[in-house]
Amino acid sequence: MKILVCISNVPDTTSKINFTEGDTKFDTNGVQFVINPNDEFGLTRAMWFKEKQGASVHVATVGSPSTEPTIRKALAIGADEAIRVNAEPTDGFFVAQQLAEVVKNGEYDLVIGGRESIDYNGGMVPGILAALLDMNFVNTCIGLEVDGNNATAMREIDGGKEKISTTLPLVIGGQKGLVEESDLRIPNMRGIMMARKKTLNVVEPVDAKKATQDTKFEKPAAKGAVKLVDNVDDLISLLHNEAKAI
Repeated sequence: MKILVCISNVPDTTSKINFTEGDTKFDTNGVQFVINPNDEFGLTRAMWFKEKQGASVHVATVGSPSTEPTIRKALAIGADEAIRVNAEPTDGFFVAQQLAEVVKNGEYDLVIGGRESIDYNGGMVPGILAALLDMNFVNTCIGLEVDGNNATAMREIDGGKEKISTTLPLVIGGQKGLVEESDLRIPNMRGIMMARKKTLNVVEPVDAKKATQDTKFEKPAAKGAVKLVDNVDDLISLLHNEAKAI
């Protein structure tokens, strides 16, 4: 089985977020970038398939050379080979088109992407990718088993879980639950050293359409001052007369 894990390069959640150029561009100065958490769950599951079933695991990202430390981390975790499409990931449709070309050229059986990235939270790339490739698709995936050409997936739905039987080739949008958080891997020294010798292919983007464009970013409004009350009567009065909650 040949697996491609799609990796998104996202800001660490502890980073301070700012915008430049009239709030139209994300300011990357001083920001630490990491593997998108949903993608990391998928990568860990792919490593299980590699170790238990002898699968070959490749990772791919769409981004500039600045993303290479992140994809090298995926190699250090255990991926066999990496691909970087040399383009800015400015739009989900554009990214999906680039990844679709990678999948076609690599003839992958299973494509694992994150349900959404934690930066723009578009949640569109895995679904568009599956549509472009005419492959089976399972989103919000929290469990996956593969036996030959058959796959059994568990996905999260409103109010519960759904078990699905399908076949390869398959695209999934993975998330927390695909593996346990305790199973996520931190690269060790041996993995880091081996990653330096593994192949990182840089390919130029195909001519592709960008369907959306960011026009402006806005931070959440600052929270108002906290008003402390020390008795129930004052609390009820505030809720009734000011908050209009009762």
